[in-house]
Amino acid sequence: MSVSDTTRPLRVLLAEDSVLLREGLVRVLAEAGFETVAAVGDATELDALIASKQPDVAVLDVRMPPTFRDEGVKAALRLRRTHPRLGILLLSQYVEGAYARELLESGTGGVGYLLKDRVASLDELRDAIERVAAGGTALDPLVVSEMIARRHDPIANLTPREADVLALMAEGRTNQAIASALVIGTGAVEKNVTSIFQKLGLEDSGSEHRRVLAVLAFLQR
Repeated sequence: MSVSDTTRPLRVLLAEDSVLLREGLVRVLAEAGFETVAAVGDATELDALIASKQPDVAVLDVRMPPTFRDEGVKAALRLRRTHPRLGILLLSQYVEGAYARELLESGTGGVGYLLKDRVASLDELRDAIERVAAGGTALDPLVVSEMIARRHDPIANLTPREADVLALMAEGRTNQAIASALVIGTGAVEKNVTSIFQKLGLEDSGSEHRRVLAVLAFLQR
């Protein structure tokens, strides 16, 4: 979203096959201050809708018709290629760590994966959509844990505190939120983040999203 668009509400495209949940989400999104530009029950017309409606974020169910397996993920990966600036937020009833990793690997940010039954408040959903729209990440802690459990080779050079910080980074939390969760100062978090970047060889190039790259390195080892 450009600077000139900051006064308008974020525009959301919703794809969810359950009619009741879809209509409920449209109302929830409106209450959160977002504009739902389209709400559909499958992924067949997403490209055309995005071209015509120009949403900031696409909120997609993972399992949709016709097979109810991974249509939402496939659509998300396709949209990342065709609309790289579009934020993508997957909603699922299931912990699918492999899907989350695949989506993260497809770009440098602007992605999220939340579990439907664990979205506890309107503020939580609003925060996730705003983070994704701004190019950040929003991952449910259970999804992060499942992704970490699939690692074959942990990053041995990280201290336990650095590993805790990086796991919270993977959830999309800011330094201030990490400090609150770990009951430490923001300065300590910043030092840990800097150390993580150094240990992973992530130099500040001015163009790469180092937080996302650090999370990917952590989850892929």
